[in-house]
Amino acid sequence: MTETERPGGSPRERRDRIRDRVLELGSVRIDDLAAELAVSPMTIHRDLDRLAEQGWLRKVRGAATAEQSALFESNVRYRMAEQEAAKARLADAATRQLERGQAIVLDDSTTCLHLAERLPEFAPMTVITNFLAVVNRLAGESGIELISLGGTYFPPYDAFLGMSTADAARPLRADVLFMSTSAITEGYCYHQSEEEILVKRALMGAAGRRILLADHTKFRKRALYRLAALTEFDLVIVDQDTPEAELQAIGDLGVPVEIAQS
Repeated sequence: MTETERPGGSPRERRDRIRDRVLELGSVRIDDLAAELAVSPMTIHRDLDRLAEQGWLRKVRGAATAEQSALFESNVRYRMAEQEAAKARLADAATRQLERGQAIVLDDSTTCLHLAERLPEFAPMTVITNFLAVVNRLAGESGIELISLGGTYFPPYDAFLGMSTADAARPLRADVLFMSTSAITEGYCYHQSEEEILVKRALMGAAGRRILLADHTKFRKRALYRLAALTEFDLVIVDQDTPEAELQAIGDLGVPVEIAQS
């Protein structure tokens, strides 16, 4: 029996099923995937290696997970389901910083996708973004002038990243940037991806005001690459579950902070 004749389907179909299963559950044991797809654990290992190379998930001992680590940023589909209520509150709070007629920048964070849902009521407005999900949401909306930053498309992020994306952002000048980050540690924002950092820094340089949206989980996560100091932002908006010690630390830096209430 060839690999394409097995119950697990063709290699591509099997990997798609593995990817969807891990993103759905967050973490799945390799032995369970092998049993479900009726293939050997070694086949699952090879499939996971391919999916990990593509950035969909990461392998851990005996399992695959979609959860982030210091070197791995969770897939956008997985992140969409994380802290959804908190992100919605952050987006609501962010709308108080909007004015009609502004040019704003949204990064590829899922928190900014929540904000994009609220933008049509603030039209006319210009929106600049590298996040394809935001482009798809706002395309065709009356009163929204949409500027999409091209570049290399990264499917796990559903975004355009890399040097050409950063180059496209640098000549622009917007009123406000809204962005998030993977982790906040000792007064600095961090991210797992150098391509992301390159683009986010270019977006920061293209805006007159910079607003960071961060739910409370960002303060207990870790990432490898330093993105920016909190002092480089004009406002930090956090949710009401952010620890008091973190709020005090932000205040000690002299950075204005707002708590998004339910």
